[in-house]
Formats: sequence, structure tokens, C-alpha cells
Amino acid sequence: MRDTTATANANGGGSGLPAEDRAASGRAARARTPRSAHGDFEPSSHRADPVDVIERQSATRVQELVPIRYGRMAESPFRFYRGAAAIMAGDLADTPDSGIHVQLCGDAHMLNFRLLGSPERNLLFDINDFDETLPGPWEWDVKRLATSLVIAGRENGFSDRERAEIVLSGVGSYREQMRTFAGMRHLDVWYARVDESHLQALAEGSLHTRGRKNVSEALSKARGRDSLQAFEKLTEVVDGSRRFAAVPQLITPFSELLPDQERGALEDQIRELVGRYADSLQTDRRYLLRQYSIADMARKVVGVGSVGTRCWIVLLLGRDGEDPLLLQAKEAGESVLAAYAGASEYATQGERVVAGQRLMQAASDIFLGWQTTHGFDGFERDFYVRQLRDWKGIAEPARMVPRGMRVFAGLCGVTLARAHARSGDRIAIAAYLGRGDAFDRALVRFAESYADRNERDHQQLVDAITSGQVTAVAA
Repeated sequence: MRDTTATANANGGGSGLPAEDRAASGRAARARTPRSAHGDFEPSSHRADPVDVIERQSATRVQELVPIRYGRMAESPFRFYRGAAAIMAGDLADTPDSGIHVQLCGDAHMLNFRLLGSPERNLLFDINDFDETLPGPWEWDVKRLATSLVIAGRENGFSDRERAEIVLSGVGSYREQMRTFAGMRHLDVWYARVDESHLQALAEGSLHTRGRKNVSEALSKARGRDSLQAFEKLTEVVDGSRRFAAVPQLITPFSELLPDQERGALEDQIRELVGRYADSLQTDRRYLLRQYSIADMARKVVGVGSVGTRCWIVLLLGRDGEDPLLLQAKEAGESVLAAYAGASEYATQGERVVAGQRLMQAASDIFLGWQTTHGFDGFERDFYVRQLRDWKGIAEPARMVPRGMRVFAGLCGVTLARAHARSGDRIAIAAYLGRGDAFDRALVRFAESYADRNERDHQQLVDAITSGQVTAVAA
């Protein structure tokens, strides 16, 4: 169980104490929670039924989209895991932790680490999704990452030893990087980032020819995934004007979504949302946004865990019809961690997501902001807004060989350590972890054990679909 007497809270970082006292606090935490104890995982006797957990989430979502969510999660244990953050949150709450808190991603599986574009037009490797972000024990993010590596390794047919080496790479890199950050100045930690030059150097020093080629291709592909590419791919000219094109089960233009009267009300709602959300931006970015005009809107079905949440994409045009800006307004609900880590300090869930993202990322989208809207259906909902695409590149685990996944895991570990070091007590965490690999090896045991649990939960969903308890469709 969690120790509720945290030695440091997220956003505090223990900065009011001398470094020696912070290190001593971290070492003292080992007596309460030995590092080897993190390898233990035994589901609580009061553990909720996994299908019930998913169904409770689905109750507040767009009902016609819920079967798509179930269909995606049923495809494989890995896809199930990506949508099962709420299930794991309950399980993590019953695992040991050191009592040291940071700002958590809340869903730090390996595919939430990817290439992103910075405002200075550099490619960075960073965390992408913050729907579940909240302060809590740093171990929760590390355990979710480690387990995702094992699940992906199993799907690739990697051996027990290969999977262990991958987890040791990811967790070991986290530990070693946190020790490095513990000796750095605050500003140096804040400016730390993994950019294109770091990625190329890592590839040259760690990968064979094929791996280096894959990295180069990924960097090039990410640069091509921008607003112009999305503009050409997702829109078409209709009666002389640009409009979103329909993609069955994925993108639905408003013209196909609702009757005229309801559609008009929803369009007014989105226009108001975009107009008022500008107040959450820096003044210069607010000025830039106001040079664009809304041209069209559509509903978008998003990633596995978020399918069914309300997500609107908005096409804005600037100087002319070839000057696009695409924004995504995504519904923000309460974090799955809130029941175990406490409610957010922010007034709205949209601000919670944006604040967590800005705190954890090395550099965030210039159009990242939030707003609450009163829907035409009578409900008030929180949203956060960002660009639809801005130099994004995602890993493809199925293409990875063991060496490649080890390198990727290490990169994820370094990145997560940097994100945690910005908000938590990096000195205490580093002292708790120490120089040895006791924690790393404990996480190998935990990740394998939780991967077994995930496979059983996945099968339970498949059985529920087969029996007709829930309905699923392929998408």
C-alpha cells in the first residue's frame, strides 16, 4: 500500500531543504519500502472486475463509439493494455512506493514516447499523452513503462532473457539519469532535452545498419507529419471550399453527424470554445491564433484508451486557402489516478492536462490550451486543445528486434527521468534508487507478473464480447 507521508510533493521537489538532507530522506525511504519490494505484485482480494472498470468509463462516453473501443482493445494484450490505464491505476495503488511524489504522466506506456516538434522547429523525443497526468508516486509511471515493454516483447516473440534485458535497459537508464540530474543545477535540468542530434548519436553508437536506417527514416517521416500533410490527407475541396473528408468510423464531418439544427448548435459551441480557449495561451500566441478563421469541423475517433471521448478537429485558414492550421479539441475527464492519488488542484480537467504537460515536457505545442464549454445537450465539459499534427513520429514495436527495443527502452527511461526531475525531488529519488540495480531487477519481476495479469484481463474482455456482455466492432 502507498505510504501517505510523502517525503516530497510534486511541484515542490524538496527545494527548501539542503541536498544532504534530501539524499538522506531518500535513503531512509529504503527502510520503509525496500527496493526489492517493488518486484511483488499480488492482485488485491477486492480488485474490481476489469470489464466493469472499462464499462464504467464507457458510461460517460459517446455510446455509438464505445464498440470501437472494445474492438480495438480486444485485438491483442498490448492494445488492451493501452486502453486499461484505469485498471492498472487501481492495481498500482496497492503496490509499495517510496513516498516520493512527482508529476505523473499517468499513462507512461512505451507508445506514449515519441518524436515531437518544438516551437523552435527542432525534433525532440518526449512524452506525448497527458490525459491522466496528476501528482503521485514516481514508481507508478516507471512500472507502467516497464510492463508495456514486456507485453510488446512477448508479442514479438522475444525470450525471457531478451525481455529482461529490455526492462533493465529502460529502468536502469531511468535510475542512472536521475542520479545525473541529482547533481545538476535546476536550470540545467529544466533545459535538458533529447533532440535529433542525441538520437542520431545514440543510433550510431548502439544500433546496426538497419537500426540506424530506421532511425533516419523515422526522423524524416516525423518532419513530414505536419499541418500541411494533415491538410492534404484529411480535407477535400467541396464546392470550391476546403472541408474535412469522411473516414469511416474515424472522422465524421459535422455535415454527416447531426441534423441541421443540432449541427448548428454544435458548431456554435465549438466556435465559442476555440474563441475562449485563446485566453489560456500566451499573448503572442493568442495574437497568432486570431489571424486564422474557422473553415470546417469534424468529429475524430482518437487512440485506444480515449475512444468514445468527445474529440473535435477544427480546420482554420489564414492568409488564404493554402495556409491551414488544424486544431484538436479533446474532452478531458478526471484522471484515472484521482481515486488513489487525490483530486486535481486545478478548477478544470482541461487545465489539469495542460499544466501537467507543460511541466513534464521539454517543450510544448505553442497552441496548447484549455477551456470549458456548455454543450447544446445541457452538459458542461472540459477540453484541452492542441495542434492536430506537429512533426509527430511514433514507434512501431512490431518492427523492433531485441537490440532496437533495448535502445528504445533506454531512451524512454532517460526521458521519463527528465520529466520527473522537473517536478519531484530528484535528489531523494536518486538516493533511494542508489548505484546498484536492485530496483531494476525488481521491476523485471513486477513487469512479467503484471503482463500475466494483463493477458488474463484481456481474455476476460474477449470472453465478454463472445458472450454478448459487451459489443465490439473492428475499426
